[in-house]
Amino acid sequence: MLTLAILGFLHDRPLHGYELRRHLSALTGHVRPISDGTLYPAIKRLETAGLLVRETEPGSAAAPRHTLHLTEAGRAALLDRLREPEPLDISDENRWFTVLAFLRHLADPAAQAVVLRRRLAFLSEPASFFYEGRRPLGAEDFEDPFRRGLLLVARATSEAELGWLRATLAELEGRPRD
Repeated sequence: MLTLAILGFLHDRPLHGYELRRHLSALTGHVRPISDGTLYPAIKRLETAGLLVRETEPGSAAAPRHTLHLTEAGRAALLDRLREPEPLDISDENRWFTVLAFLRHLADPAAQAVVLRRRLAFLSEPASFFYEGRRPLGAEDFEDPFRRGLLLVARATSEAELGWLRATLAELEGRPRD
């Protein structure tokens, strides 16, 4: 998720490390805070892999600043990751949101639709946080207001996303909306 987000933000424009960290924090929010101890080693790995370069700019009143730029190899890696997200990128909501934040970088609507169809298929499978044997339990199966609430909120969120996915797929595929 971090690699995808770094490549995605740098695809938009070169950034200083501090700016990149701010963008990453805004995207991941309180769910997965990113520390300097996580970010800067990730940047170094991407730099070593040739996916980004660091350019030094003179500071106005302080030390020189380093601006991070995406390389052509970095652009290609980003597009590959967007074209073929890992299964966890499709099923984990936070990772999915990261894919979604940068999916516009795939210029081909058909390629975008393939990724959205994978998420649609995942969300269309019966699932729950709770099971009785192999049967997923729904909100109606609980007297416990907290579990019932958890399942009702999850259902509403899934229904909203399913509606958006279907409408967006129709748009991408040039079909009338359902």
